[in-house]
Amino acid sequence: MSPLRREFPAAPAAEGTALAGCPGTAPPPGRRYGIGTAALVVGSGLLALSSLHALSAASAQAYPSRPVRILVPLTPGGNMDGITRGLAQKLSESFGVQAIVDNRPGAGGHVAFEILSNAAPDGHTLMTTSLTPIIHPMLYKSRFDLLRDFAPVSQITSQGYVMVVNNAVPAKSASELVRHLKAHPGKLSFMSTGIGSPIHLTGELFQAATGTRMLHVPYKGAAYGDIVSGLVQVGFPTVVSSLPFLQGGRLRALAVSAPKRIPALSEVPTFAESGVNGVVVLNWYGIIAPQRTPGALVERLSKEIASAMHSAELGKRLRADSSEAVGSSPSEFAAHIRAETERWSRVIKQAGIRGE
Repeated sequence: MSPLRREFPAAPAAEGTALAGCPGTAPPPGRRYGIGTAALVVGSGLLALSSLHALSAASAQAYPSRPVRILVPLTPGGNMDGITRGLAQKLSESFGVQAIVDNRPGAGGHVAFEILSNAAPDGHTLMTTSLTPIIHPMLYKSRFDLLRDFAPVSQITSQGYVMVVNNAVPAKSASELVRHLKAHPGKLSFMSTGIGSPIHLTGELFQAATGTRMLHVPYKGAAYGDIVSGLVQVGFPTVVSSLPFLQGGRLRALAVSAPKRIPALSEVPTFAESGVNGVVVLNWYGIIAPQRTPGALVERLSKEIASAMHSAELGKRLRADSSEAVGSSPSEFAAHIRAETERWSRVIKQAGIRGE
């Protein structure tokens, strides 16, 4: 018998009365249960629930008891890696134990997801994720779902994209480009970092919002050289990676996909400011934990992470990467993941995108 369940003998009660909160438990004819028995059963359940909450709170208070590992599904040196390392440093200071970044690239992030899914749900193994794992299962086979298989902890950053064009394109604004594309449908091409990448879907969203058509050319990385040379004419890269080409005058920026202007490109308007509505796209990073991590521990981690992300030290790093700190709660992050899933599913279906 489970220690959280007890059985009690029958006691007098009105015939046919079910136990409180237990539908379908009406006694057989001739057998009556009393109010006292029902109260004992309900009280036993409440005691068990209270004990579980107490255990969850106790685990949060004792945390961490050893170094905390944060998995990064990409190689060292990129934007996600750098932001995660900044977060790990602040968490090390807060926790009093070391937070370690563990880069585990491969298989579209599945190597890191596999490690996280097999880790103990005690908060000592976390992972940085992004928009990409939401899109990937819509196009390719995937064993993992962010909401089903993991515990969302906090969205930590958001960062917009910038529309860039080759200098020979006769458009000085996003609205001018729309007019040019409508006059020459399918004549220009845009590059992305792969089929189903956030950059690809940003280009598809732009076309759907403006009623224009371009040829999609997927690359395995950012092909700035081909935009500069004019082999492809349009791109939607990250701000930080495009800055050297924009500052050197080798490419022209037309609009940013963020809802407001980006400090590093303060002279570049948003799509809405350029007269193009419906093109607001933010990539983001977030922290997830193993499924069944205690709720009290997830809440504590979320608060610690939010505090770290809004620190002066990390703020400086984020500004350098043209990112903004978020630091959302677990419920807010889960709601964001659901909204992103619905949004990009619609874009993929409307554009007829299929994985390779």
